[in-house]
Amino acid sequence: MKSKFIAQSLTAIGLIAMTALAHAQSTDRVYAIDQRGEVAKSGAGLCWRTGFWTPAAAANDPAGCACDKDLLPKEKCEPAAKPMASPAAAAPAAAKPITLSAKELFGYDKATLTAEGKAAIDREIFAKLSTVGPIRQIMVTGHTDRIGSQEYNQKLSEKRAEVVKGHLIAKGLPADKIETMGAGKTQPVPGVKCADKLPKKQLIECLAPHRRVTIDVTANPK
Repeated sequence: MKSKFIAQSLTAIGLIAMTALAHAQSTDRVYAIDQRGEVAKSGAGLCWRTGFWTPAAAANDPAGCACDKDLLPKEKCEPAAKPMASPAAAAPAAAKPITLSAKELFGYDKATLTAEGKAAIDREIFAKLSTVGPIRQIMVTGHTDRIGSQEYNQKLSEKRAEVVKGHLIAKGLPADKIETMGAGKTQPVPGVKCADKLPKKQLIECLAPHRRVTIDVTANPK
């Protein structure tokens, strides 16, 4: 009986160690890593990014090409092409991600675009699109702060991303070029620190940078 208890204890310790190792590995990556050591993905098959994700950092992550091939330099994810008589087509260009504050787009804890929010999208997004070639893909990602449960924040972030997508479509952008993802509270902005003991109103204001919508645009060369 004693030996069975010892064996069970060792198994539990091993599982805890594996979980801790997976977490430690994830902090060195720009994609969230699950307990199996694999990149965590959404129900739509999209890789979960950490708050340290940038196109440059993704290019150095082992999962970068599998997760965000269209956002990385072509030579990073494809073997060098053999010399050809005609010049190779230029790789799609990934514009710098556009970040819009949820405070500007929505009311607190809401997923309905305000008039100011629609104007902000039109101003920021369509000005950017006028400088690039034909659109290849637009990725809209909703983010929340840490107040509330993960399930609630996940649904809210997805709703906000879908609402922004709907506005882009209403303004004439092709629906089949736009994808959405909700990151919930899993990708806080690095460097923003707010003590939980703050009065709720102050805490909400302090956490405002985390509440945002990011839009990544990939376009074909002009």
